[in-house]
Amino acid sequence: MGFIRKLAIVSLLFLGISALIGGIPMLIFPIGSPNLLPPSLLAHTPFHSFFVPGLILLVMNGLLSFFVLWLTLRNARSYGLWVAFQGCVLFGWLIVQCIMIRAVGGLHYLYAANALALLVSGLMLNSLARKASPIHLPA
Repeated sequence: MGFIRKLAIVSLLFLGISALIGGIPMLIFPIGSPNLLPPSLLAHTPFHSFFVPGLILLVMNGLLSFFVLWLTLRNARSYGLWVAFQGCVLFGWLIVQCIMIRAVGGLHYLYAANALALLVSGLMLNSLARKASPIHLPA
């Protein structure tokens, strides 16, 4: 297994597991908790609880990440594009989150690096797959 594919797999695993770890408590404790997320984080958002953001986090960065991981492990057709798409989804999540909470923290940089790793590795995997099996058009 090549380095780029390994990078994609590790990045997807990290994202999927951490999205579960972050999203499930948001669903269980939707009004927040001083030990988890202070309710003051919602002050400038359209949300009155952490339930909807937790659900979005769980589905779009957790479950989708595991689906893309499954495609990657199976070497499914165009899985590189799915890896890149997951990177875009994560970038979108981070941008919207930072705008809504009006803050940027250290974890945002870590996840931005993960999103970049997913985006770049996915595009590279797609490019390598296309070079390996070119489409032959009839003359």
